[in-house]
Amino acid sequence: MRKETDAREPRSTPDLGPQPGNPAPATAAAARPKYGSWIPGLAVAVVLAVVAMAVGKRLPVLGGPVTAVVLGVLIAAVRKPAPRLTPGMRMAGKPVLQTGVALLGAQLSLSQVLHVGASSLPVMIGSLAACLLAARVIGRRLGVGGDLRTLIGAGTGICGASAIAAVTPVIGAASAQVAYAISTIFLFNIAAVVIFPLVGHLIGMDPEVFGLFAGTAVNDMSSVVAVATAYGPGAVDDAVVVKLTRTLMIIPVCLGLALLAGRRARSAPSAPVRPAGLVPWFLVVFLLAAAANSAGLVPAAAHPGLKELSVFLITVALSAVGLSTDLTALRRTGPRPLLLGACLWVVVSSSSLALQYAFGGGLS
Repeated sequence: MRKETDAREPRSTPDLGPQPGNPAPATAAAARPKYGSWIPGLAVAVVLAVVAMAVGKRLPVLGGPVTAVVLGVLIAAVRKPAPRLTPGMRMAGKPVLQTGVALLGAQLSLSQVLHVGASSLPVMIGSLAACLLAARVIGRRLGVGGDLRTLIGAGTGICGASAIAAVTPVIGAASAQVAYAISTIFLFNIAAVVIFPLVGHLIGMDPEVFGLFAGTAVNDMSSVVAVATAYGPGAVDDAVVVKLTRTLMIIPVCLGLALLAGRRARSAPSAPVRPAGLVPWFLVVFLLAAAANSAGLVPAAAHPGLKELSVFLITVALSAVGLSTDLTALRRTGPRPLLLGACLWVVVSSSSLALQYAFGGGLS
């Protein structure tokens, strides 16, 4: 019996969190981490996040969360983290991540949907629907795994690293998949900074129209601001408001994925997925925070601090993701997810332009 237990233990690898049902009943007590065992791993993730945030401030297009993943993967490539860091990285990859996502809600106002205007909502919702559908169809054709195509689809269609961070604990994605998805999203954000302003000037977009385009077709906030600023100062305000409103799409997408996970749990009870009917707690907090902000219960002076805290917590989590990435699995994935990201980038960009034209968005 001891020999059989030892044979199973090496299979456990650092990931975003403990998977239900992994430890055998006989070894669960022995596998349970001791009190305080999470401190070393979490401390490493925090230090790396501080460095990543500093780099992100100097390179706003890159941003702290993406820098954290890249640095973590590079460090893991040079030296794999010691097993004693695993409990802390798991804590960073799940409760810390979920808390960071929940705090995003305090930056949003449900009334912003009305302020953006009814004409912009079809563009946002239509481009998101086109992206998620394309992720499913094209991803299957390319042979990209379900979790990875979901991450790339959500990141491209909603709001980049923040959406990937929100979806990750819902579907239980592996750290290698998260790292690949974020890297893919970042690559096409950089391309957008270079290409989109040229496209906007070429087809004669008004600044407000380009702001809507940038807010729906670019992902992370730092990249949205960079693209809109490159086009002209008149595009920035609209782009930011559209982007913030687009972030609200995290809620229905994550709830839908949670329901799908529940259906899988009913059809395959042994599968490590979320039980049916259970709404992830961090989405509830996200909604409550957004509602409190809409009601004026969150002081305006607190918004910058809450935003910084939210980004920092997500950066800590993504530092742990990078450090715990399975590089062998990352190499084995190959270039197909990158091709999927390129296809989705084209789908979102073209559908945003087409929908603006269809709804009289002012294209000349």
